[in-house]
Amino acid sequence: MSYDLVIKNGTVVDGSGLPRYRADVGVRHGRIVTIGRIRERAREVVDAEGQVVTPGFVDGHTHMDAQIFWDPLGTSSCWHGITSVVMGNCGFTLAPCAEENKHLVVRNLQRAEDIPPAAMEAGIEWRWTTFPEFLDCLDSLPKGINYGGYVGHSAIRTYVMGERAFEQPASEDDLRAMEREVRDAIRAGAIGFTTSRSPAHETPDGRYVASRLATWDEVRRLVGVMSELNAGLFEIAGEGVDRAPDDPGLRDYHVRLRDLAVETGRPVTFGVFSRRGVPDVWRKYLGLLDETAAAGGRMFAQVHSRGLNVLLSFKTQLPFDDLPAWKPFRALPLDEQKRQLRDPEVRRRLVAGAHDKPDRKALGTEARPFPYEWIFVYDTVPGPHRTVADVARERGIDPATAMIDLALEKDLDRFFVHPVANEMQEDVLQMMKHPRAVVTFSDSGAHVSQIVDSSLQTHLLSHWVRERQVFTLEEAVRMLTLVPATHWGFADRGLVREGFVADLVVFDPDTIAPEMPEVAYDLPAGARRLVQKARGVAATVVHGEVLLREGKHTDALPGQLLRGPLARR
Repeated sequence: MSYDLVIKNGTVVDGSGLPRYRADVGVRHGRIVTIGRIRERAREVVDAEGQVVTPGFVDGHTHMDAQIFWDPLGTSSCWHGITSVVMGNCGFTLAPCAEENKHLVVRNLQRAEDIPPAAMEAGIEWRWTTFPEFLDCLDSLPKGINYGGYVGHSAIRTYVMGERAFEQPASEDDLRAMEREVRDAIRAGAIGFTTSRSPAHETPDGRYVASRLATWDEVRRLVGVMSELNAGLFEIAGEGVDRAPDDPGLRDYHVRLRDLAVETGRPVTFGVFSRRGVPDVWRKYLGLLDETAAAGGRMFAQVHSRGLNVLLSFKTQLPFDDLPAWKPFRALPLDEQKRQLRDPEVRRRLVAGAHDKPDRKALGTEARPFPYEWIFVYDTVPGPHRTVADVARERGIDPATAMIDLALEKDLDRFFVHPVANEMQEDVLQMMKHPRAVVTFSDSGAHVSQIVDSSLQTHLLSHWVRERQVFTLEEAVRMLTLVPATHWGFADRGLVREGFVADLVVFDPDTIAPEMPEVAYDLPAGARRLVQKARGVAATVVHGEVLLREGKHTDALPGQLLRGPLARR
């Protein structure tokens, strides 16, 4: 037998959690056909001596719905071993929507997900109206990695109701029309249905995104469509009843989620984070997972591998951006900001203004004044990281002065980092260990100038496996491959097994790690974003073709659209 690709001399960590073993892996027609000692010829060979060979990593929580149109590789995710992603989370999708009404979809996405409208306008050729047509469009696009997608509540609501979606409850006719859209989407290959009820999700003019106008009965009706079809997952951005200690709404919300999972029989999933202000609320969410399972429902949490970190810099966003004294200054070109920061009078005015209140409420991962004890100087990924408060005390200066001085020392090219959630890493560890939790939630494709969490998989491997040694490599690889592939229904991915799709990663477990983030201006219309590469990844293989070697694109575009179960049948 001849092969299209052979990965030789590697140590296979197959995704199951079983012990590693040394073997070659042979691939033909995009699938693994042989695991063992391979002597036959191959069109391409990857020498994996000293490296491990694992399944490609699966990220179940991204927002690459727009990015896929101008970035088929899926950067930054692909640099961290990701070979398959799920888009359309939190109710935000580009379909269904006719081109003449795309401003309604953009309105939902712009502030809630920090996706620049100019980039979407310049980068997307709108060739669909319905969600099935959108999937056909995605199918035709060149793709480096694999993409699956939910259908989103906000898009469905604006498609059916137009401007009324932002203003009023749905009528019975509206609900029946929305049910038809969900039904058509799931049949065409949507992975499931998503919604947002999050107070962090607003439009640029301060209104709720469309899904937040929905009653719980509307949500039940739409998830009920998937129950009738016996297909699809339900993902939700929650109601914000977990931000204050002992909020009486939390238990009511949990009961509704539990009962929805039980009555529909569909898997329910959502993100879970810890927060300093409500230190034990994450335990109640994990308890809900077990309670739902005991009641006969399916539910799993999406958890992170580190802090949910907002990156701060003069090139992106600062805690001061919405303060009256700072707003006109931050609107200046960066070189002019740098020049003015050396003017003592300008500095005095800015430092004094840093203690004022912002003129608008920040949402989600938007920057806002933070306690300086929780803003860290971010010069290396692993740290240790000093706080701005510590630096200010050491130098005997105001913390705002310290931030300015620290930035100028690096020619305004220095990052600071603030964790808005998951501040306590031992809580993060306990969440990752829960048997009904999945390590995912990069949010890749969204919050593009605010966070860069595409590295959460390589952080798990570098920090929790190599440095802390609280997971074995076998355990961590299973967490990133078989577990998410199973939860999202990718039945022929997530294992290095004969017959499985050859989505594979070759990496050095002794060196794999995230690199420092950078600011890039590579979005359409020159919009900026944060990017982050990785080291220690020798090769990424998608559908049997080498996509990346040492992080460099090979020009192959072997990625596929991953349709949901009804379309696959």
